[in-house]
Amino acid sequence: MARIASIKGRLLYNSRGSKTVEIDVITDNGDVGRVCAPSGASVGKYEAISFPDNSPEKGLEILKANEKKFIGLDPSDLKSIHEALREIDSTSNYSKIGGSIAFSLTIAATESAAKSEGIPMFKLLTKDSDLKFPFPLGNILGGGAHAGPGTPDIQEILVCATGSKTIRDSIEVNLSVHKELGKILAKKDPGFTNGRGDEGGWAPKLNNEQALEVAARACEQLGFTLGKEVSLGVDFASTTQWNENKKKYVYDRAGFENTPEEQIDFAAEIIKKYKLAYAEDAVHEEAFEDMAILTKKFPNILITGDDLLVTNTEILKNAAKKRACNAAILKVNQAGSLYDAIEFAKEASKNNIKLITSHRSGESSDSHISHIGIATKSKMLKVGVMGGERIAKLNELLRISEYDLIRGMVEI
Repeated sequence: MARIASIKGRLLYNSRGSKTVEIDVITDNGDVGRVCAPSGASVGKYEAISFPDNSPEKGLEILKANEKKFIGLDPSDLKSIHEALREIDSTSNYSKIGGSIAFSLTIAATESAAKSEGIPMFKLLTKDSDLKFPFPLGNILGGGAHAGPGTPDIQEILVCATGSKTIRDSIEVNLSVHKELGKILAKKDPGFTNGRGDEGGWAPKLNNEQALEVAARACEQLGFTLGKEVSLGVDFASTTQWNENKKKYVYDRAGFENTPEEQIDFAAEIIKKYKLAYAEDAVHEEAFEDMAILTKKFPNILITGDDLLVTNTEILKNAAKKRACNAAILKVNQAGSLYDAIEFAKEASKNNIKLITSHRSGESSDSHISHIGIATKSKMLKVGVMGGERIAKLNELLRISEYDLIRGMVEI
């Protein structure tokens, strides 16, 4: 059995050019797990703090000072590594050492253990042999916190090849829709610069309705029927619009405001009109009752909590009691450690809440979440469509298909 022999951390940069950390976990037989932490732009109030005092350097210093706590541990034993982390930082949000340190350390340990055993990482994370590929879900048009002024208030319009039977076909369909949308935008606006947001989605100067219309048209011009071969999704990221003082959703770019009741109707109309398969954070991060109304209204749509849940098991338990959602985003760095995220996944499964494993807007070129998505039986893998840091996750799914251990796609 391999043991952790050493840990090495370094300062790197994510896809937005912001500082982040990368950690190597080296076993006593020389196998190296290496993980670089991502970061989000649309951040939930209750998610793990990325770095203590917003300083990646301080997080690395704390890790180095406590390296001995991890030496000799079994890198495949996530619980023991998690407990060692908690000896250093017992805060609920990893404010002392930083969630990015917990993220990188625990996933790097898992990767080193998988290499030591000569198996793919997803096989180390689950003993279940009945595994299928999640559907790639990708941002084709961005706005909100992921793009600049003039773009839609809605943060992401996404595409998912819900009719595909293979992982390669599902990736190619997403790519084709993204490219077709680019052609439509260039024709619509000769001055369009081919600008893209943080996650590779086009960032045009359009309002919400125009953006949804052109996204639907891109699918239809390729011969796809919305809701069958291809489905759209929307990440409303409504917390970014919520004004606590006014108790309203303020859409600055579009020039209107919604009461909570109007916001529910606004989201419901979009879900119906565009035959969405996926709707994320249609209301703000503490509006559990409002989210429950949408979940009841659309039982066959993935009414998904991200900011609502922040990959927090205790919050998920509360949401499950209120039936506030039927799907949940799993972002390991929101939770902190991979152990935290796996516990969240178990709680979701217990409550029949479907999982969507997700990237962050500030990403690395790592592809570990492709393995995590498979191991947690996620229905979708939200990883983008374009950009090297997004393609890395999709390419890893294709490599995994060569193992011939996973057959077909999940049922959504």
